[in-house]
Amino acid sequence: MCPANPIRIFTRPVSRGELAELLGPAPARMIKFVVDLDRKCIALGGELHSDAEALLLENGSEQSALWGGNYYPGTSEVECIQYTSMINIRPSQSNPSIVLQIPELRARMREIVHALVGRGEPLS
Repeated sequence: MCPANPIRIFTRPVSRGELAELLGPAPARMIKFVVDLDRKCIALGGELHSDAEALLLENGSEQSALWGGNYYPGTSEVECIQYTSMINIRPSQSNPSIVLQIPELRARMREIVHALVGRGEPLS
C-alpha cells in the first residue's frame, strides 16, 4: 500500500472531509472500495481492490463476504456505485465476471455504501 493512497476501514459513516482525503487531489473522480457484507463495514482507498481486500481479511473478514467496486462522488444515487472489481470474479459463488451480477448481493452492497459513504453527493 502506498502512503499517498491510504486504505481505511470504516464501520461508521465517512465524513466528506475523510472521503475527500482518500480520494486525493484532482483530477481523481472515484475511490475504490471493498465491502464486507457480513460485518457491514467498508475499506476505502488504495490503488488496488486486492489491497483493501487484504486489509479486511487481516482484520477478521471472510473472503466470501468481500466484494469490490468504485464510488463516484458528485454523481447520482444510481450512478455513484460501479460494481466492478477483479476480486469479484468468483465462479464458485456464481459470479464469473468482474461485475457483481448477483442482484441480492448488489442490493446489500448498495445499502452499505449508501449508509457509510454516501449516495453520490458532491464533496464540496
